[in-house]
Amino acid sequence: MAQPTVDMLIIGAGPSGLYAAYYAGFRGFSVAVMDSLPELGGQVTALYPEKLIYDVAGYPAIKGQDLVDAMVEQAASANPRYLLGQTAEQLVEADDHVEITTSDGTVVQAKTVLITGGIGTFAPRSLPGAEQWEGRGLMYFVPRLDELAGRDVLIVGGGDSAFDWAVSLEHIARSVTLVHRRRGFRAHAGTVEKVLASSVRVLVPYEVDTIHGTDTIESVVVRDNSGTEASESLNVQAVVGALGFIADLGPFTHWGLEQRKRHILVDQAMRTNLPRVFAAGDIVDYDGKVKLISVGFGEAATAVNNASVVIDPSLHVFPGHSSDND
Repeated sequence: MAQPTVDMLIIGAGPSGLYAAYYAGFRGFSVAVMDSLPELGGQVTALYPEKLIYDVAGYPAIKGQDLVDAMVEQAASANPRYLLGQTAEQLVEADDHVEITTSDGTVVQAKTVLITGGIGTFAPRSLPGAEQWEGRGLMYFVPRLDELAGRDVLIVGGGDSAFDWAVSLEHIARSVTLVHRRRGFRAHAGTVEKVLASSVRVLVPYEVDTIHGTDTIESVVVRDNSGTEASESLNVQAVVGALGFIADLGPFTHWGLEQRKRHILVDQAMRTNLPRVFAAGDIVDYDGKVKLISVGFGEAATAVNNASVVIDPSLHVFPGHSSDND
């Protein structure tokens, strides 16, 4: 197949990857963006396009798909070449570039690579013993909120996703109940307070015991795990297992990348242990790492700027402020 040659190959077309594409174009680099999904936006598009996002500067709240649409428009200024529906399988290092072979046999030559996830990096944690109910009322994300309109919904989990879904579904579903196996929550304190003050029923410390129904879910028995063994049957037609995700580096595990806790380890410049490979976003780990979309934007810019001197040694890491170009 043809061998596209670019200054930077970005693996992952989520928010961090799209911002990196824009910023690489701002620095004058040619860019290709690869993702295993058939459309842009990464996990935001695939998992929660209608969920409100609160940690993006300039937006008190913005729907996931609206954010992706704006970022695609911004990235267009870099004229990126998109390689969608493809995964990065093999990496071969050369003196002045790397070669990435994709799942369909395309070979991409790039002076640098920036990994921002996007190749099936995260798989949802499943609800134990409930596999037979998937597609029959059990889901692990809610692409369209209106699918649950007028239904009684049980949300399982105590993190940000669980509480975000509770807020989003309160006035769409007929009723919303949230159960968590611990008394404490991992979600943002403000969102927790909002849910506790809403019509959402919160049961802690409870966990799912059994799911009942015929063709679809009709009820769920939840059990108090504090020692009382009290249980309650809830009439629900949908269960959202907001239990978080399990990191899976996939082909990256064969590239010789240094890892920590199933994430790619980077330094303060977003450099990996491979000379021409950088990483940013949720897929990376370093001391003090905070997993926010806004942090991913900063990491992407840091990675692009530090990659610039690898692409062209005559350049400087700091390009000056964008306002200086007016």
